[in-house]
Amino acid sequence: MSKVGIASYGITKFSKDDSKIESVLLNSTKKLFDNTSNLNQNDIDAVLVSTNDNSKYLAAVLSEMAGIEPKISHSIESLCNSGTNAIVSAYSYITSGLADVVLVSGAERYDSPGQILEWDNSRGEFKHPIFWASIFTKSYKREFSITDEELAIIPVKNHKQAQNNPNAISEKTYSVDDVMNSKKLTDDLRLLDCSRPCTGGASILLASENTCKKFTDTPIWITGIGQKTTSAGFTKNMTFSSMESTQQAAANAIKMSKHTVKEIDVMEVHDAFSVCEPMALESIGFADKGKGLDMIKEMHETNNLKINPRGGLIGAGHPLGATGIAQTIEITQQLQSRANKRQIDDAKIGLVHNMSAASTSSTVLILEK
Repeated sequence: MSKVGIASYGITKFSKDDSKIESVLLNSTKKLFDNTSNLNQNDIDAVLVSTNDNSKYLAAVLSEMAGIEPKISHSIESLCNSGTNAIVSAYSYITSGLADVVLVSGAERYDSPGQILEWDNSRGEFKHPIFWASIFTKSYKREFSITDEELAIIPVKNHKQAQNNPNAISEKTYSVDDVMNSKKLTDDLRLLDCSRPCTGGASILLASENTCKKFTDTPIWITGIGQKTTSAGFTKNMTFSSMESTQQAAANAIKMSKHTVKEIDVMEVHDAFSVCEPMALESIGFADKGKGLDMIKEMHETNNLKINPRGGLIGAGHPLGATGIAQTIEITQQLQSRANKRQIDDAKIGLVHNMSAASTSSTVLILEK
């Protein structure tokens, strides 16, 4: 099977701007074209738009605004992991031979309709994501005897790392006391434990092996893909202290890549809330159950950027449709040694973990030089 590579990318600064979603999509697409001198509109066979604002025929609208007339264009909506699902769709079009070059563009506004699962009546009135996050946090703390102060290390670390990311929404650092004293949202969650919805866009160009080398001297290859959806409503989760869909998606992606977890040099994990980062590390297999926080503390204390070098969702911001693409761009830059102050030494293999709705659906990608 022909390899599929990442040939280029473009990303906007994440913010609270009131820009129209069409403009956000176009801005990251323009940045991608600016970064790819010999790419023209006729090279692109498919345009996929990743967004939860999916009522506007946006893939065709973006194509027209960007001067592209693709064979294939459509939107992909899957809440918070729409971006990686769109990348997997692009990969599939290329490996099947239906397309040679695919533009994937993701965007969201700060007031995205994708924040709340309105249909999930099992939650009663508790439909906002902070309620499942609160249940996860309470369960994780109880099972592993962890305190709120210990979990507060995660936003402290991620806001610190975001200061080296020019596209991050965060512009300041915080102490554990700052996190503890931030507004209390539930018994177990404070404001600084949460990622922030924002306006932002990210675009990425995928191409077949031969074509990819036409656009870049440093292609990054997608060598592992894992996806799993266990349910939509989180009340069907087998446990609230681990992530079943993440565990299965990671195992499949790592198996496909023919590598092991220990070989991963840098990773983006989906820290929608503080507790998600250690739970993801444990579910992927980087840390033993209940030990993810120990790993995070060590990384923070030694300024090791291996986990969420761009600041994670908590530091960088979380425009739903753009998040998985932005995570993939970060790992691509790391493997190309273009991450500037965020750079991990000699990174060769990276992992992207992107999930939706209390980890009821997860996507894991393995990228390689």
